Amino acid sequence: MTAEPGTRARLSPRKKQRISRAVQYVVLLAILVGVVLYADWASLAENFAKLDVAEKALPELFTVALRNTIIYAVGGFLFSFVLGLILALMRLSTVRPYRWISGLYIEIFRGLPALLIFLLITFLPLALPGFAVPGGTYGQGILGLGLVGAAYQAEVFRAGLQAVPKGQTEAARSLGMSAFRSQVTVVIPQAIRIVIPPTTNQFVALLKDSSLVLFLGVSGEYVELAKFGNDLASQYANATPIMVSGLTYLLVTIPLGHLTTRLEKRKVRAR
Repeated sequence: MTAEPGTRARLSPRKKQRISRAVQYVVLLAILVGVVLYADWASLAENFAKLDVAEKALPELFTVALRNTIIYAVGGFLFSFVLGLILALMRLSTVRPYRWISGLYIEIFRGLPALLIFLLITFLPLALPGFAVPGGTYGQGILGLGLVGAAYQAEVFRAGLQAVPKGQTEAARSLGMSAFRSQVTVVIPQAIRIVIPPTTNQFVALLKDSSLVLFLGVSGEYVELAKFGNDLASQYANATPIMVSGLTYLLVTIPLGHLTTRLEKRKVRAR
């Protein structure tokens, strides 16, 4: 019995998907084999993974560079957390000038490159004779990170504050609480719990942005990971210290990334 004209056996969507996946695997394998065969592994190891050069980074890699990176990141995060919350409350205020000031700040500091902010901080003593940022070099780094981070943190907080049901505020007011007290004791604590996952992401971003501190001209005991790796790479004419600094960043950022993912999943399950 012959098939009727115009009728042909067609592949099912599942078979098409399997064929497509197999083709992708073959292409990826071919690329991997090409990279393995093409790369000069001896030269790569000599320039990017030289153990005796890597040993030169110890123990200052952890006792100085990583310590300073954490100081800059944590300080900038705390600064941005407080300022961001204030800006978010101003953005949602019924007082129009507050909304204008907050909106202008957020637009400016989200629109300007973070590098430019750090460069401007270096010129503050010239623009304001006699003025010095408290904390010296640490203070300058924290100020730069905090000013930039606050613009993004403010939007995170605004979303969190708006996510708190209005019934919570109404219930607090019905109990005789003032508007200020209901915000502080009822709304803000709930908003902070809501924004914990994106706030963790914000900390990771500030941790990486701490590398911009090198544009403040830091040296010696104030260097962070990027500056530390770059200085050693220049000293030994080898990129191994940069790779070591990068791996040190990953030792901190990867666990924080997994923590953020777990917090987001927990938040979804709680809904």
